Formats: sequence, structure tokens, C-alpha cells
Amino acid sequence: MLPISRRNLLRGAAAAGALPLLVPGRAASAAPTGPAGARGSAATAVVPPASWLGVAAPFTHVHDPSTPTRARYLNDHTVIKARGRLHLFSIVGDSAAPGESPDSAREIAFAHASAPTPYGPWTSHADALTVDPSYFGEEHLWAPHVVEADGTFWMFYAAGDASGGAAGAAISLATSTDLFTWTREPSGPLFRGLVARDPMVVRIGGEWVMYYTELSGPGGHHVVAHRRSADLVHWSAPGVAFTDASTDATASVTESPFVVERDGWYYLFIGPRNGYEGTDVLASRDPFHFDPTGYAGHVAGHAVEVFADGEDWYASAAGWFRQGLYVAPLAGGTHHRRGRARTIPSPASTSTGG
Repeated sequence: MLPISRRNLLRGAAAAGALPLLVPGRAASAAPTGPAGARGSAATAVVPPASWLGVAAPFTHVHDPSTPTRARYLNDHTVIKARGRLHLFSIVGDSAAPGESPDSAREIAFAHASAPTPYGPWTSHADALTVDPSYFGEEHLWAPHVVEADGTFWMFYAAGDASGGAAGAAISLATSTDLFTWTREPSGPLFRGLVARDPMVVRIGGEWVMYYTELSGPGGHHVVAHRRSADLVHWSAPGVAFTDASTDATASVTESPFVVERDGWYYLFIGPRNGYEGTDVLASRDPFHFDPTGYAGHVAGHAVEVFADGEDWYASAAGWFRQGLYVAPLAGGTHHRRGRARTIPSPASTSTGG
């Protein structure tokens, strides 16, 4: 298995015409299952067909983390609406020379910015978190995801392993009550995996579910794994939500998993697919099982996330070869937010901003 670095994990993705692609097809038509996978009376419920998800307008560049003396990029990120403002937390690094890729080992901080609307103006704040090697061998900071529960903000992130992977890639937790000061979980990483990274947490059926990128085993398939929790600290053994045909011998194509719900269907966003700046969408009635027959959309962006601003829903994107954050209105769908399904407006009702 290659060393755990985004340069190796995404090697060749910028020219990924040879990457395995999902074949468009009908969304999965299996009978619905509950969050625990048990079939019940819901199987007879009338559920509309899966929708095609995408963006309703082109992406707009809304925030550049660069300074007058440093060209900087954002990568995997999270956007959360809290206390009247949108807050962005993201991988940040120095841009590479043209034709080169940045060194992911130098991604050692999370940028923080906030704005009143998705289109800004965005205000940069001090970095939210910086790497701390004394914290159980932390060696980098990747892919933050933030949720709010009971007045506390919970940031999940990938922290690597300074032993060169011997202990396993770490998924860690930091908490805050104000979004500016973050404290790492004293007991250490929540769990470790082969290449565990890119955590995303959502409330489904009365429990918390974490989706993250992983391998099925040493040299195995690229997968989206999942775990469950009642308290956001203690997590179950892993399950597999999606297995790609590709293996560790090729570039990863199950990065940045993100799940939303619409009318009884769950939609999994994963990438990079069909190029570095490409994200596919898979639909399933079961939030713990997705497969290629559920192909339900494509978004031309890297590390795509979904977030809400009032009743309007947006897709955000970033990446090594872009200087900052991009936003576009999302077309169609609903999303679980703290246990409730929210409607993502159709293109006709979505504000496109300025």
C-alpha cells in the first residue's frame, strides 16, 4: 500500500480519463429499509422516484484565502450556518508552481472564514486548528466536518499518523462552543483505519452516522465506510456503504463522501470521478448501501459539500488547482439536518446570488 498522502491517494486524478466511471442507469429500486437495515411497513409506502441532482447554475468563486505574499488554496472543507453567519473550515495550503501538485504533508492547519451569505463578503479569521504532533502522533490536518449538537460544535477530521502508518490513519475530534476556540478530545483519536479520512457526520433515524473514505483491506478496493454513534464520541465497528471496482493500485475515487436525503432517497456524493474536478451522485433507499445502478447526477467540482442558507441549498467546491471556495445553487433534493428532512429548492426557486 502506498504511504498515506493525498499526493499518492489522488495520483493521476487530474488526468483521470482512465479512472473507473460509474455507468448511468436507473436508481436502485430495492424496497426501503430502516436505518438499521430492517425491512418493515415502510416497504409499502409510496415513494417518488429518485431525482437527478446537480447544480442549478455555474460555480461562482466567492472566497480566496491568499495573502498579498502567498498564493493559497483550499481543499476538503465544511460549511455550517450558525448564529446568523455561514462558517467555513477547510484544508489550506500554499499553491504549487504551474504543472505541479501541492505537498499534502504540509496541510497542517484549518482555515476559518465567515460570511452573511454564500456569496459573501467572506471574512478570514485566525486558523481554527493547527497540527499538534504531541497529540497521539498527529502529522497533518485533513478534511474537517462540523456539526452542532446541544450547543456544542463538533469538528471531525483526519489526522494521519506520525509513525508512518503503523498505528493507522486517525479520525479525530475537536469541540467548540463559539466556533473560534477548539479543544481536541482528551482521550485521543476516535478510531483508526488503513487510510481513514474525509469524515462526514449526519443524523439519520435517531443516531449519528459517520461516512468516511477507506480501503476494504491492504491493497483492497476503495470504499466509503460508515460507523454509528449515540453521543458523537463512541463509534461502532465499521460497515461499508459503497465499494468501488478500483483498488489501491489506482487513484482513489471514493473521496469526500457526503450524504443528503430527499423524499425517501439518500444521495451519496463522491469523487474525484471523471477527472479531478468531478463528483458523482448515487441514490439509494438504504443510507447504508449504495451501488453504481443508483447513478443520479454529476457535479463538476472537487471535494463537493452541501450546505443550507435558510431554505436555499448550495453545493460548494474547492481544490489544489483553485484558489479558494466556489459555490453554486443545488438543484432539487432534501437533507437531514439534526434529524429533520429539509427541502433543497428546485432551480426555479433557488437564489443564484450575486
